[in-house]
Amino acid sequence: MSDASRRRPRISAGTPNVARMNDYFIGGKDNFAADREAVEKVLALAPEARAMGEQVQAFRERVVRHLVEQGVRQFVHIGSWLPTARNAHEIAQSLAPDAHVVYVADDPVVLSHARAILATNEQTGVVEGDVLHPDELVDDPGLRRLIDLDRPVAVLIFGSLQYIPDSDGPFESVARLCERLPAGSHLGLTHAVFDTRPDVAEQIADIYREALGRPDGGPRTRDQAARFFDGLELVDPGFVYARQWRPETPVSEQEAKKTWVAAGLARKGPAQGPTSSP
Repeated sequence: MSDASRRRPRISAGTPNVARMNDYFIGGKDNFAADREAVEKVLALAPEARAMGEQVQAFRERVVRHLVEQGVRQFVHIGSWLPTARNAHEIAQSLAPDAHVVYVADDPVVLSHARAILATNEQTGVVEGDVLHPDELVDDPGLRRLIDLDRPVAVLIFGSLQYIPDSDGPFESVARLCERLPAGSHLGLTHAVFDTRPDVAEQIADIYREALGRPDGGPRTRDQAARFFDGLELVDPGFVYARQWRPETPVSEQEAKKTWVAAGLARKGPAQGPTSSP
């Protein structure tokens, strides 16, 4: 096992875990008492937080559909995730049967659950890893078995970057991951932002700091989170509240802000060669 792997926290049933907390948020059953207790603390501060999970799921479906329509057939889904209804591979493969999807997680519960569910799907895989170790992730044999890095790849990071403090280098890690991808690849992400709820920002951040065992790292605004797209070309309508990203029915900004989760998709353009003087 690599040094990077040893640095990853091991998870127990008695400690809140973000993936299992997310599962409880959306009404799932793959969670423990510690996860439910942590979620109830969040909901006591901000009852509207329950809707955030639903909005992330809805964004996932819209963004995967858009990517398939653009000809993308390779997806890497990174982060705090447990198999639920309408997963990325189900959406993609229902539209493009030749689509390949790799899920990435560092939680043993998530890994075991996902591998059991996806065991019979030869075009879908699960690998251990995280966004903070981009080179190790990209070079993973399990990922390379299904993902051809000579063709565009869509990397999806939903609901996990907001819990990683700046001191751990999340911006640099995402930039390095995108650097390893070919031109025409995409980065799609969601991020909780506290522009409209600064009154609960630190209290909610404390709940997640405890769950993650990280004493540092503060909540981000939408402008701060937008840095994850630096160097990429944002797809219209940009980095907006999740309900505003290509909704089936129009929604006002006031209504969209109620769930304070931002979402966006960006494309990696061709490499810029050196310019020559006339």
